[in-house]
Amino acid sequence: MRLYIGSTGQFVSAVAHNQIADRLKAAFFNYYRHLPSPGEIRSWRQSLASVSQVFQLNNLLDHGIILEYQIPLTSKRLDCLITGKDGGHKDHAVIIELKQWESCKPSDGENEVISYVGGGEREVLHPSAQVGQYATYLQDVHTAFYEPPEPITLSACAYLHNYRFIPNETLLQENFAYLLATYPLFSMDDVEPLSDFLKARLQGGSGMDILGRIEDGRYRPSKKLLDHVGNVIKGHPEYVLLDEQLVAYDRVMASARKGVGDRRKTVIIIKGGPGTGKSVIAINLMADLLLDGYNAHYATGSKAFTETLRKIIGNRGAIQFKYFNSYAAANPDAVDVLICDEAHRLRETSQNRYTPKTERSDVPQLQELIAAARVSVFLLDQDQVVRTEEVGSI
Repeated sequence: MRLYIGSTGQFVSAVAHNQIADRLKAAFFNYYRHLPSPGEIRSWRQSLASVSQVFQLNNLLDHGIILEYQIPLTSKRLDCLITGKDGGHKDHAVIIELKQWESCKPSDGENEVISYVGGGEREVLHPSAQVGQYATYLQDVHTAFYEPPEPITLSACAYLHNYRFIPNETLLQENFAYLLATYPLFSMDDVEPLSDFLKARLQGGSGMDILGRIEDGRYRPSKKLLDHVGNVIKGHPEYVLLDEQLVAYDRVMASARKGVGDRRKTVIIIKGGPGTGKSVIAINLMADLLLDGYNAHYATGSKAFTETLRKIIGNRGAIQFKYFNSYAAANPDAVDVLICDEAHRLRETSQNRYTPKTERSDVPQLQELIAAARVSVFLLDQDQVVRTEEVGSI
């Protein structure tokens, strides 16, 4: 999903005629069925005017552009992606993260700073870390950026158009040196360096065909990513299968391999009480399915358990580990095998008290999960004590 797509020439014209924020607002409403916040609309007006000026200054008007591009199975949206040919006539794309920040403070986090956002001071990702995560995600899961023979080269940067660096600037500290070298950060005084960065990657123009390649591409994890996650999991000796665990694993692998190539959906239930190793089976299934090239996801209803797994796997592989409520907007059969651990914690729907009324749905959470995958595997303890809102049962 994206709120705007077109040529940079059209984009610059829309900004000049004070139309771009209204177009994004209308597209937002058409998709989400409620209006964006006034703060987000103001952000669009200010940030997009600033980046439009950079495009005009450098005559980057024969390029493709996508605004507010939502990454599937996440709530994250890229601010701006521009496409064009580089100096060697190769297809190139650049993600530009736009920030209205004016100051920030140090944080104890390895990749974080403290800035005033959302009405208060909050710990947030360093802009270079944030845009770097977006770039890595697309390179790992979008076919246009990894499939041969000539994948689109992807670069990324952040533009803080209201920010002026000060002595001993927090954002430029030594611990961020690698991030800054890979995903540069530009302030309001860095229009020339930002221009040089963009021209080096997009000077050849002709970006609309490249934009079409991105639009026509599919979201499917690359073999490189699947191997990475699978090998990390297999490197943990505590995940060894014993006795009945191996029997259950073999049955699921056989059914899953057959089910992925079948038009019919397959649902598999593995039941067992505490200590029977359901999660050990699930982890081994996840590793071996990934190493065999299947797009496998691991979902739970437990934040603590999911975040622990993500920490083990690392940031890059975390995209394969989700929550049960992550699949409300998923495309049908987007996942080959969806492993649902602790399935007794399923809820009636994926909505909660924080879900806007305009986004609420009565579709059962179970139906969302089965719809999203060709093969669904549910591991549960039928006798587990669950909360009143949890309804998972055989």
